[in-house]
Amino acid sequence: MERSSRALVAALCPLAVGHLLAMLVMILPFTLLAALVELQRQIQLGASLLVIGFGAFRFVNRRHLRVLARIPPTQLGLWSFAVAIAHGAGLMLVPIYLGLCSAADLSRGHGAAKALINSDLRMAILVSFVHSVAMIAAGGVLAWLVYRYLGLKFVSRSWFNLDATWALSLILVGALALILASRY
Repeated sequence: MERSSRALVAALCPLAVGHLLAMLVMILPFTLLAALVELQRQIQLGASLLVIGFGAFRFVNRRHLRVLARIPPTQLGLWSFAVAIAHGAGLMLVPIYLGLCSAADLSRGHGAAKALINSDLRMAILVSFVHSVAMIAAGGVLAWLVYRYLGLKFVSRSWFNLDATWALSLILVGALALILASRY
């Protein structure tokens, strides 16, 4: 331990930074939450426009990049992430997040989804995990059955593209959310 006034002054800066970081870690989440509540309408309007824009982009640009067709197995996880984002993974929850599902007209499924969304982070992670496992299991079984009994030629000849339907549904949901958000 150094016994000098210079060491004392040098120690003050790291102590202040550590204390500041500890306060920020505790205060920032609450501040951000308050800002989100305060800016809820603007966030809903922005999210609505973003969904409409993404839907319009997907409607106009429906082609798939050839580079995505040849992915090495070592990059399959990254490819899956990129394709899921490009196709709008998680956007089926946007109507609930944007407030399109009011409490009066919730079906059991929408009510359960809203309860999960309003739950904590652990529940969101659990729901995402269960959804991913179920999706991979169902898709994997279906892919194996098609490969085993129909063959790859069947897939290449009978492929159809639902991008236009998906894009129009995004535009419709975004427009409805925009109308509802602008009424308040």
